This record gives sequence, structure tokens and C-alpha cells, in this order.
Amino acid sequence: MSSTDKIAGLREILALDAKSSFARYGIAMELAGRGDAEEALKEFDLLLANDSDYTAAYFMSAQTLANAGRKNEAIERLKGGISCAARTGNRHALSEMQAMLDELDR
Repeated sequence: MSSTDKIAGLREILALDAKSSFARYGIAMELAGRGDAEEALKEFDLLLANDSDYTAAYFMSAQTLANAGRKNEAIERLKGGISCAARTGNRHALSEMQAMLDELDR
């Protein structure tokens, strides 16, 4: 299945449930994977606005920001993600984001 087909399918899910975190995350990941950082970041932002506890979105959007050369924004996103991971008890995500933050903050 092509990236375009996956995005179309996920957009169908969003048509039924505009706040579907799963679909929004999937679209953002597909867009990031094909190098469309700006559109991916818009999707991540919408996702986090609707579901501030979706920990993976913080980490992946921070990676997208860092890959786009937006280091300071990536650092801020990671700080938000670390807070989210601590709040939700997601130790694995917290550890991954802290490691990335340490790397970016050098």
C-alpha cells in the first residue's frame, strides 16, 4: 500500500472521528516519512491539541523538528513530552525523550 493510499484511508477515519488520535498520528508519520515535515508537524500539533497525553506524538514530532533543523523547537517539544510521559507513567518514552534531549542540548 502506498503512502498516499495509507493517508487517504486514515483521512477516511478522521472523517468519521475528527479527534481520532490513531489516525492523526498515522497521517503525521506518513507525511514525515515522505519528507513533508511542515504538513507532518501540522498534524502532530492538531493531535497534541486534541490529545495532550499522546506521548509518542511528542517524541516523533521532536524528531521531525530536529531533522528539519529546528533544534530549539525540538527541545521544547521534548520537554513537553517528558512532562507528559512522567504524568502518564510512561517510563520508556520518558527515557527515550530524555536521551534525545541530552543529545540535542549538547
